Amino acid sequence: MATGKDLPNIGGFIRDLRRNAKISLRQLSEQAGVSNPYLSQIERGLRKPSAEVLQQLASALRVSTPAMYLRAGLLDDREGQGVLAAIAADPDLTMAQKQSLTQIYETFRRENARLAEATAAADTVPVTTGPTTGPVTTESTTGPTATEPTTGPSTPPGSAADLANIAVTGPTTTEGTPTGGA
Repeated sequence: MATGKDLPNIGGFIRDLRRNAKISLRQLSEQAGVSNPYLSQIERGLRKPSAEVLQQLASALRVSTPAMYLRAGLLDDREGQGVLAAIAADPDLTMAQKQSLTQIYETFRRENARLAEATAAADTVPVTTGPTTGPVTTESTTGPTATEPTTGPSTPPGSAADLANIAVTGPTTTEGTPTGGA
């Protein structure tokens, strides 16, 4: 959690974000809905902002609330929050770039969580090891499966076996019957 030495850190962090956004202290206080003197005291490390005020400031500065909470010491650095804080603190990125990177990162994390859940669900599907009661199919690389009807040729038209058949019996129809042309 936050210690006394962490308080100037959140204030400096907010000040840096405000300066990078090129907005005045007064503008930020109006956008966040906090008083100008109170925001000034936060930036100078004299006051510790509440979680609600941090959320309002994060929204006004267009940074993620978890990144703001992390810098204030309200969150532990777990589950990727350090990445969000690093993005928010990077002075070389514009606010739009920070917002885009944060959204991309959070999207990747959500997608990975969904994939992990799907994998876990697939791993819990029971596997039957006893005798089967339905038809058994066997696949072949040259013909139909055992459960497919065999009304046509067993090989696709144009294959080597089809050409050999034509050489022996002459041309055939699509059903495989000789046309009697040879």
